[in-house]
Amino acid sequence: MTDQQIIIMGFMGTGKTTVAFELGRELNCRAMDLDDLITEREGRSPKEIIEQDGEEAFRRIETKLLREALQEKSARILAVGGGAWTVVENRKLIVDEGALTVWLDAPFELCWKRIEAGNEGRPLAPSRDVAQTLYDQRHPIYALSDVRVPVSENETAREIATKITRGLSESE
Repeated sequence: MTDQQIIIMGFMGTGKTTVAFELGRELNCRAMDLDDLITEREGRSPKEIIEQDGEEAFRRIETKLLREALQEKSARILAVGGGAWTVVENRKLIVDEGALTVWLDAPFELCWKRIEAGNEGRPLAPSRDVAQTLYDQRHPIYALSDVRVPVSENETAREIATKITRGLSESE
């Protein structure tokens, strides 16, 4: 298997971060969450940045740190926030750096269940209706990814990571 960077993306609540770290363990390489990097560098969480400065300001920071993580190859596996892939500049950065994009595709009901169960507020999904609209808008953009991995409620992060590694092996 190559050392190609792998970007894990998808809607909020699909398990991107958990799967990314599990995949890192399976492939014996470093995994990183872009939102964690943003929090570390900015001293505020993505939620706080969006609430205090707006989504546009957050997206600028996200793009800057995504570029840095890709160019410095800080980690082989990178989980990005649900909106990162929807930004044209970010998609171009990822493609230009030759990274492989893996879309964790979970049904909306599962995402909403996890969003509701989570204790961190989601400023871009304050209600079910808003979240559903966002999910529907983003779905066709996520479909531009290199690899689609269906996610179901009963699968563990390890099972999903194994599906990804199997898919990577088969595509070589």
